[in-house]
Amino acid sequence: MKILIDLLKKREAVLALIILALIAVISSLTPNFLTYANITSVLKSYTVMGIFALGVLVVIINGNVDVSFTAIAQVTQYAVVYILIRLNGGNLFAAFIMAVVFGTLMGLFNGFLIHHYNMPGIIISIATQSLFYGLLFVITKGTYINEIPAYFQKLSDAKLFTVPNAEGGAPAGLNVVTLIWFFMAAGLSLFLRYTILGRSIYLTGSNKVAANRVGINLFKTTLLVYGIIGGIAAIGSIVHASNVQAVIPSSIVGQELQVIAAVVLGGASITGGRGTVLGTMLGVFLFAMLGNSLTLLKISSYWYNVFTGCIIIGSITINAVQELRQRKNIVRVKVAE
Repeated sequence: MKILIDLLKKREAVLALIILALIAVISSLTPNFLTYANITSVLKSYTVMGIFALGVLVVIINGNVDVSFTAIAQVTQYAVVYILIRLNGGNLFAAFIMAVVFGTLMGLFNGFLIHHYNMPGIIISIATQSLFYGLLFVITKGTYINEIPAYFQKLSDAKLFTVPNAEGGAPAGLNVVTLIWFFMAAGLSLFLRYTILGRSIYLTGSNKVAANRVGINLFKTTLLVYGIIGGIAAIGSIVHASNVQAVIPSSIVGQELQVIAAVVLGGASITGGRGTVLGTMLGVFLFAMLGNSLTLLKISSYWYNVFTGCIIIGSITINAVQELRQRKNIVRVKVAE
């Protein structure tokens, strides 16, 4: 019994139970929900959000909030596709490498400003979001790129574990872009849990003074964190371009709150020092289920925004309660000593 109680104290376990309960309810209301074709389609649709969430997780663990990652992704996407079209060649590997370089540089610019001016990340990132996004529109004048290289289409269409679609049409299967998300999640989880740099991100988010005293270079850690989110956002931008098969300058910016909400819902503390890749993945899964269920049940999409707001408020409330309990436990231990 004690093991069960301890398990339920973990956000990941609670989220998993909520997801299982929702699966049971939604599948009873619409039989199409649990089909292989629908599940793989939903995963593909939320792959970009899932990739962005991985980068946001790193920043939140470090005790900051970033809202410029969508602008970084938008600028990177446009620049890479434009260059590849001009070169009339290239391949997916070149596209991802170029994107990571551009995204990382913009992320490092954020990190430098945050450390140099010693200001909250959200303030700097709001400024740089406007800067990056504004420059994109000034330079491109909002022009769409409707024809992108053919290998982007191949990436979007590539599937594994295909089976015939019961409803007709193309075979259902797990998309390669979804596997990219899963592999990135596994790699980030290993990095955060088993490397010195990963553990230093947690410690810096928990207590910057203590981190500095034990020898962690706060400047390098800040650059690392924002370089990571920039690089991850850039990878998400290439996946987004392959899914949409076009580059629209306003198609990514505006998704910040949903991504942050998924990460916080997954148990990441907005004050830093706590969060897991598994929890973030479950948070994205829950958002995906809600969005898909609204579509299948033919409920207005406006309710999605309502649910997003409720999830953010609920997640912050739960985090606040957990932190208060932890502080009380610390006080009790001190008193007992």
